[in-house]
Amino acid sequence: MALIFVTGNHHKFKEASEIAIQHGIEIEHRNIPYVEIQADKLEDVIRLGIQQACALLNGPCFAEDSGLFIQAFKGFPGPYSNFVFRTLGNDGILKLMVDETNRRAEFKSAVGYCEPGLKPKVFTGGVEGNITLEARGTLGFGFDPIFVPTGEDGRTFAEMPAGEKNKLSHRARAIEAFFRWFKQRKTVDR
Repeated sequence: MALIFVTGNHHKFKEASEIAIQHGIEIEHRNIPYVEIQADKLEDVIRLGIQQACALLNGPCFAEDSGLFIQAFKGFPGPYSNFVFRTLGNDGILKLMVDETNRRAEFKSAVGYCEPGLKPKVFTGGVEGNITLEARGTLGFGFDPIFVPTGEDGRTFAEMPAGEKNKLSHRARAIEAFFRWFKQRKTVDR
């Protein structure tokens, strides 16, 4: 039986699918609209969202929420990244940072899993990097064209094929942690 990934973002599903294959896990996409609360922590946003999605599906499922936390802006846009991306986009963030010398940022991800009658579990991942001076690349989505992970070759996430990005990204790290837990749990339950 496939594990249900609740998301309205087909890019996230594609990334998660590639990781799932490596773990021998079959996932299925469902676009179940649930209310995303506004909170200062991704963990709080995903915890309530996945509880609601689980109740709507009446079955086990997982979801993911992520954000770009820019150091010079005290973590903004953080959990509000989706709204900020839709309203300002990459160009807007770059304009806000035009005179900023501190370009350090972190992408963070929280994956929530829930089963009916149980409390949700949350798994996190992060990757540090820097905001570029200009958008680069056509791969990926969201803020990928303006984020360069620390310790790599200077390419943005949008300049990396999905498989390469999945070795480094915040989302991949959180999903990996969840899949490892899920597989271990299923082995114990047998």
